[in-house]
Amino acid sequence: MKKLFDAANRYLQTSDWLTIAVLKFCLISLGMMLGMAVGRKNRKPVFLTALAVFSATYIPLMARFYRVFRDVA
Repeated sequence: MKKLFDAANRYLQTSDWLTIAVLKFCLISLGMMLGMAVGRKNRKPVFLTALAVFSATYIPLMARFYRVFRDVA
């Protein structure tokens, strides 16, 4: 697992913002395809889990971005 994380870190260090944006579009497309495959009775728990993960990750990411943006501006 450590080798995988090391490789991911090296990949990100050699990437620019555009590469990361394309990666995010790829992942959101995968998420949408998986979401469409969820049965009707399981949609609410899947949605609530996705909402929790989104909230737990988006807020800290945007807080960090704001601090960087504030220092640049």
